[in-house]
Amino acid sequence: MKKIILKGFLLFGFCAFAQNSIPEKDFESIESKVIEWRRDFHQNPELSNREFKTAEKIAKHLKSLGIKVETGVAKTGVVGILKGNKPGKVIALRADIDALPVTERNDLLFKSNVKADFLGVETGVMHACGHDTHTAILMGVAEILSKNKDQIKGTIKFIFQPAEEGPPPGEEGGAKLMIKENVLENPKVDAIFGLHINSATPVGVIRYKTGGIMAAVERFVINVKGKQTHGSQPWSGVDPILISAKIIDGLQTIISRESNLTEEAAVITVGKITSGVRFNIIPESAELIGTIRTLNPEMRELILRRMKEITETIAKAYGGEATFSVESFTAITNNDTDLVNQMLPTMQRVAGSENVKITKATTGGEDFSYFQEKIPGFYFFLGGMTPGNETSFPHHTPDFKIDESGLLLGVKTLTEMSLDYLNK
Repeated sequence: MKKIILKGFLLFGFCAFAQNSIPEKDFESIESKVIEWRRDFHQNPELSNREFKTAEKIAKHLKSLGIKVETGVAKTGVVGILKGNKPGKVIALRADIDALPVTERNDLLFKSNVKADFLGVETGVMHACGHDTHTAILMGVAEILSKNKDQIKGTIKFIFQPAEEGPPPGEEGGAKLMIKENVLENPKVDAIFGLHINSATPVGVIRYKTGGIMAAVERFVINVKGKQTHGSQPWSGVDPILISAKIIDGLQTIISRESNLTEEAAVITVGKITSGVRFNIIPESAELIGTIRTLNPEMRELILRRMKEITETIAKAYGGEATFSVESFTAITNNDTDLVNQMLPTMQRVAGSENVKITKATTGGEDFSYFQEKIPGFYFFLGGMTPGNETSFPHHTPDFKIDESGLLLGVKTLTEMSLDYLNK
């Protein structure tokens, strides 16, 4: 008798969990809309903290669905709140909406020809990272869920976030500002989901990882002070360019000799060096600017501490001085283990177990990480490369391109994950 009761309980429990499924025809009917929205956003991109028209289109759509809408969040962000017919937890779904200062080189019919001023330079503007697809996918999710409120036990908060690529210098923006303006409160959010289209992952495939999936991103500046002199008499001065070269070499030993790379990857890159005005003058100063990428909090602390020590010590050893400063751009995108384990069956049910694959961490960064510092979060990659392609179209380049047939899986996955999380 106990075995029969137990079997019946498990069967009932499974059915109760799996029955929160949206009919396939509802998804099929939304696909063309999602593609149309994506193409509109792609053709009319806007830079970080300048997503005015994008926000208007999003807000208009959400309002048409009867969703409560708040605009002007973190300057240009839009937040929609959808309450189900039954009380329960609160989940947030996030999409980033900003584009990049990149001039598009594609031959798409909906190619961007938009130009804008970026840091005083006229440049093309392009959705070169897929944020247009993220926005369109979440709009599709909102439409489907708004028509199925009877299946929602709790509340869903749709977060359309500006400035994921970073606000302009001197401005606040992105996830940090949204959190500062209490986007995770009123109602208080219990968990958050997000996705990123990936041009190197085949359509139909989802890639995920527990723990750190994307890196903490820091920008560092090293200012080296020497003593100016004639280029023909280096012994009468202190060469900041030579010191800079020694510092760059020394920084790489932190990665190659001090960081436990069997734990996680780490990167130190010097991307810019500025010094001197003339071939025969040893200048007085030099400036080095670069980035640090880490996937482990302890490794990050070690690297930052050693960079400061090595910078100052090498400069002193060669008769100069140096200062080291760092600015954080993103934290580690850290997927909550319990949340991933809870939602993995849903992802496998939607995409097929064979199409849900564990991935290695990437040294790219995401400010979705700041949401995850406050509440449990799950961030995953959605396939956007057509099966059979030999070459992907890299993100952040003029040639970036994705296959739109992959968008529907994004809509299905976020929709079903939301329902399963709330109704478990």
